Amino acid sequence: MHFSKLQRQFIALFCLILLLAGFNGGSAAAQQRRGAAKLTAVKPVKLPVKLVVGIVIDQFRYDYLQRFADQFGEGGFRRLLNGGAVFTNANYIHTPTVTACGHATFMTGAPPAMTGIIGNEWYDRALGKTITSVSDDKGQFKTLGGKEGTRAAAPHKLLGTTLGDELRLSTQGQAKVIGISSKDRSAILPAGKRPNAAYWFDLSSGTYVSSTYYFNELPAWVKQFNQEENCSKYFGAKWDHLLPVAAYQRSAPDDAVYEQKARFGYKFPYTLNGGEDKPGARFYAQFDASPFANEQLAALAKAAIENEALGADDITDLLTVSFSANDLIGHTYGPYSHEVQDITLRTDRLLAEFFNYLDKKIGAQNYVIALTADHGVAPAPEQVKELGYGGRLDNKTAQDAIQTALSQRFGEEKWVLYFNYGNVYFDEAAIARRKLTVAEVEAVAQAALLNLPGIAECLTYTQLRQGRVPANAIGKSVAQGFHRQRNGNLVIVPEPFFFFGEASLTTHGTPYSYDTHVPVIFYGAGIAPGQYHNASSPADIAPTLASLLKVQPPSNSIGRVLGEALKPVSK
Repeated sequence: MHFSKLQRQFIALFCLILLLAGFNGGSAAAQQRRGAAKLTAVKPVKLPVKLVVGIVIDQFRYDYLQRFADQFGEGGFRRLLNGGAVFTNANYIHTPTVTACGHATFMTGAPPAMTGIIGNEWYDRALGKTITSVSDDKGQFKTLGGKEGTRAAAPHKLLGTTLGDELRLSTQGQAKVIGISSKDRSAILPAGKRPNAAYWFDLSSGTYVSSTYYFNELPAWVKQFNQEENCSKYFGAKWDHLLPVAAYQRSAPDDAVYEQKARFGYKFPYTLNGGEDKPGARFYAQFDASPFANEQLAALAKAAIENEALGADDITDLLTVSFSANDLIGHTYGPYSHEVQDITLRTDRLLAEFFNYLDKKIGAQNYVIALTADHGVAPAPEQVKELGYGGRLDNKTAQDAIQTALSQRFGEEKWVLYFNYGNVYFDEAAIARRKLTVAEVEAVAQAALLNLPGIAECLTYTQLRQGRVPANAIGKSVAQGFHRQRNGNLVIVPEPFFFFGEASLTTHGTPYSYDTHVPVIFYGAGIAPGQYHNASSPADIAPTLASLLKVQPPSNSIGRVLGEALKPVSK
């Protein structure tokens, strides 16, 4: 075969190109293989964070940090406020603002509409009964510890992952994740679906318990803790003012008239005995609503760190701790009471001691704190009525208004199956019997409720399902708390400073600032100190921590990464 001069020149040039390619690493595929080999040979980035401690103070309004700031010590809240990333304008974006919802949001970064945790409890149509956010309705699990027959609990109603779940996935189960609290829902929900453990206080036995959801036997160290740190050692203890009485003048009188229905008294000092001769159920309940319960929980947190070797290696672990006594005290005495001021000051000292422990055990440069609250609380209606607004709403009055309106329009039936937290479930079998549509029944009941004093808004299931909600803050907040498979037919929102219920002096659950405005504070390794006043939410905590830890954000997270809280990564 003969080639022209031009063809020979072209062939020579082509061979030269191939030869040069060989000297430069060969084919593109070979280069890719070598590049992949180089990538796999690179060691993973070593993170400075050995332990994340997620802290929830139940029913802790942001204004407590301002109102009592001058009475804090150096090592607790003041340490966080001066050396942490403090978000001063953090609000929950969902209604209802209750314990289970807030604790689910904390480590998922998601509202109830996505976690499925629409309240502390709700009505399950399939089961035909009320269930809790963590109850074991099918009897799959057993309680470990406590008295025989104690209700078992597990996180199977939580939808999506938590930060702890993502840590476990990214480390093939090597990261350790544990949740603790006095309340079962507060221990279980932040820890997620597949943590190593969750522990909570059992009111029937006065001990910490867990569930066979996590393991088959309570760990030996927990059994030992229950023996050595049993709450019975506080029997007969006195809770009195931490500071001189004059320091409490910023709060309402200690013996305010509206406090007088408090179960264990309404004026300092308090003797912890539950009115019993020896520790029993009433004492356990009084202990659970005292500062001593927070002390015991902090001791359990340290025991978990010691015995589970949390933060002991270079794989990041997570411990979530929820202090529940603040909530029980707040319900009983209200946010402007001596008792709430005192438990806030005692929580400050308790955190200072716990942070000092972490400095010594883990190393100040090796841990991160993320602190928030699950909700705030309303003032006692009897207190704000003196200023001309607010009041109590009666469940029976509202339920009767629904019953009367529906019976007059459609005929006599027991229309309401369940009414709680402003969530109303109708008997849909009765609606079908009458050959009615759910939407028309909802509309009649809605109109009846909106005629009652103290009701700001009432949204129907049909409206929420179709996305036809008012274009205002209330409508958006209710929509974020609505789950189509779990909510009832109506969601009722009271006017500001009104709420349903007579069981306690005050409560929470609304979309108003006294219920939504809570601390969001980060402190420790990789955190950029400062005060940040832009709008934020506790839903931002989990994605921010995920960014810091370089793991996938929780699956349902809608929060934003609070980048201003994170130090730039050096290259």
